Amino acid sequence: MIIGAVILVVILILAFWFIGIYNGLIRLKKRVQNAWAQIDVQLKRRHDLIPNLVNAVKGYMKFERETLEKVMEARARAISAQGVGDKIKAERELGGFLGRLLAIVENYPELKANENVKQLMEELTTTENKISYARQFYNDTVTRFNTKIEIFPDNIVANMYSSKFQSFPLFEIEDKAEREVPKVDLNLEG
Repeated sequence: MIIGAVILVVILILAFWFIGIYNGLIRLKKRVQNAWAQIDVQLKRRHDLIPNLVNAVKGYMKFERETLEKVMEARARAISAQGVGDKIKAERELGGFLGRLLAIVENYPELKANENVKQLMEELTTTENKISYARQFYNDTVTRFNTKIEIFPDNIVANMYSSKFQSFPLFEIEDKAEREVPKVDLNLEG
């Protein structure tokens, strides 16, 4: 009788332990998905701003047509990318072309004087800052989740449900040049 009760208690403890770890992993996975959704909202905003900016500068930048086309092509690839890993790769590429566009805009003083361009650049800068913050939060959450599914004893539960608990990719900046924020000077003086 006592042995049966001890076995029952051990089984209950193990069951609650297992359920606790499983639920913790589910909660953390949902946080990662929410963090990605926050990035996605800001990326959508950036995707919406880009055509407006390209249209606003197109008339001034007749000799930069190739750059404008590359920005729009990269935007299309970013919008159509499927899965977090592919989206991250496409967004990196888009960010690179967008940085080049912003650098080129600096060479056209009449663009810096255009109120529409100025407003779009400010909105884009604000959106880029939000993307950066959301990316940082996403990477922190992904690191926490990826670590959790690799350490004992959580890795036991994660391995039992390996199709449900797979590691997420980090949204890192790979190119050193991309790490540098392009300077946008809309000051008309000097």
